Amino acid sequence: MRHLLQRHPVAIRTRFAHSLVLTYALPSAVLRPLVPPGLELDTYGEHGFVAAALVDTRALRPAALPARFGADYLLTGYRVFTRFRTPGGRVMRGLRILRSDTDRRLMVLGGNLLTRYNYHLARIRARAEGESLEFRVDSADGRADLHVRADLGSAPAPLPASSPFADARAARRFAGPLPYTFEYEPQTRSMIVIKAFRAHWDPQPVSVDVRRLTFFDHGPFAGTRPLLANAFHVADVEYGWERGLRRTESGSER
Repeated sequence: MRHLLQRHPVAIRTRFAHSLVLTYALPSAVLRPLVPPGLELDTYGEHGFVAAALVDTRALRPAALPARFGADYLLTGYRVFTRFRTPGGRVMRGLRILRSDTDRRLMVLGGNLLTRYNYHLARIRARAEGESLEFRVDSADGRADLHVRADLGSAPAPLPASSPFADARAARRFAGPLPYTFEYEPQTRSMIVIKAFRAHWDPQPVSVDVRRLTFFDHGPFAGTRPLLANAFHVADVEYGWERGLRRTESGSER
């Protein structure tokens, strides 16, 4: 009955000291097999998108506890941009998680017990110096290594040369994280929907130098050529996740 625990049963609160999200465009045909029943791939033209998120969290804890009981974590994750339709016709935009990494064993154990976020332990370092923000991730299996340096002083930066977006407005629609996270529960053929809480959310486009990224070298991405579509940064933001809500594949609440 482990799947009953993995429905994100605990609301979480934290503060993002820094959140840097790199969004990559890939052919829709590559990403559609990664989208479970009940979800649709969120597309722009011929492309679907995967977000590589790097987050420096502070005082992360259950929402019922004050900040002094929280802990600081470095988190990285890879998510597919998706859509979920309710019976009433509402379209909810959100992310389906492929993999997460963290610098703490406690998060690996707790995260995999209470969610389907697929946590792995990694060596993660974050350094903010002046107008430079740098993340280094060395994953245990080598499948999620990442080294990126962001120029915060470049904001608002132009779109990367490889971006398929026509303008900054279109790119901002794919500036993760989105309001919802979706996780498919095959045991009950239902969707777990986790709603995010965020305050003063104003992500800024920044220039980035991605020096290493191994996630797209493996599995269904091997041989593909992901295009850096955008890069957005936010700092000093209150953030949280509500308890998961189970819905059927058709969108009805349970």
